[in-house]
Amino acid sequence: MLTALNMIALVLSVVLSWHYLKGGAMPGCDGTSACEQVLGSRWSVIAGRIPVSSLAMGAYLAMFIAILHTGPSTEGPLRRLAWAVLLIFAGSVAGMAIWFTIVQKWIIGEFCPYCLTVHITGIIMAVVIIWQARKSDPSLPAIKLIIGGLILTGIIAASQAIFTPKVVYREGRSQASQPAMAYHDVPMVGSPDAPYVIKMLFDYNCPHCQKIHLLLHDAVSRYAGKLAFALCPAPLNTECNTYIPHNADAFKNSCELARIGLAVWVAKREAFPAFDQWMYSSEPGDKWHPRSVEAAKMKAVKLVGRTEFVTALSSPWVAQYIQSCIKIYGHTIQNGNGGVPKLIFGSRWVIPDAGNATDLVDILQKSLAIPKP
Repeated sequence: MLTALNMIALVLSVVLSWHYLKGGAMPGCDGTSACEQVLGSRWSVIAGRIPVSSLAMGAYLAMFIAILHTGPSTEGPLRRLAWAVLLIFAGSVAGMAIWFTIVQKWIIGEFCPYCLTVHITGIIMAVVIIWQARKSDPSLPAIKLIIGGLILTGIIAASQAIFTPKVVYREGRSQASQPAMAYHDVPMVGSPDAPYVIKMLFDYNCPHCQKIHLLLHDAVSRYAGKLAFALCPAPLNTECNTYIPHNADAFKNSCELARIGLAVWVAKREAFPAFDQWMYSSEPGDKWHPRSVEAAKMKAVKLVGRTEFVTALSSPWVAQYIQSCIKIYGHTIQNGNGGVPKLIFGSRWVIPDAGNATDLVDILQKSLAIPKP
């Protein structure tokens, strides 16, 4: 049983490490899925360089070797050493499972099923190791060895908490020059006459977009009118986005929600900010959930009027603008993986991992080369 559990955790750790080195997305983790946000977050690495999965891979490989020397055919001193090593790693993997579950729950706000599988397997392994080690050699100082493993985990957790990870999710350069955009004719956060206008690709069903969207106004205010964001819907659904390889239930209404938002803009530009803010708002204390198509239409009608909304929804500009934004999205695909929210300035783009406006401004300056205000 112990060997089987170890192989599950080891194989998953190898796959996750390969994912980090190769790039792209894990199966079921493309776009803005929860697991992609976890695997691509700054908390998935140590010191901004070493993937956590590689540490796990090393730990489970060492445990596998130790397990091979716990059988009755192994000499007593070597068997005792093998169990001691396993007890240390039992404390370490259990501690890591607890720490990174806390990170996913209360810091990132999303869970990665691959990571959770490794964590659960590690905790089960720790329980089995403690039970079998005490049964094999009751004289082993099991508690002290487990505490030693927990201390190793504490060092890693402290390094992540003290040395703030890099505030960037993913960055790169566009594959082709971006099409020109008339900023006076598209939805904006900030002034279209600002010297630094950043295109923001987003999806109204995207939780990561919601987090970044809440920081835009603060970032604009810090630049005192010199910064603005052009809002570019890039729905992660094949109905309107040909760059999406397959559909996910989370984004099944993305194209329609984008059309509804742009129809509000066409019908009554001054009403769009209220609609846009409402789409990404939630009740105090509640977790944000995407709006339904029915609720979005009702809000749009309330803001601009039924006749005006229906007329605007059939405007050719709505579909044309969505396709213009999707074209920009296509130019920034890297290693077969797109993803939103994506901020674009010139040929540079970045998918930001920002916890506050200070983080976001830092990303704009370092990743997009936006001058300081």
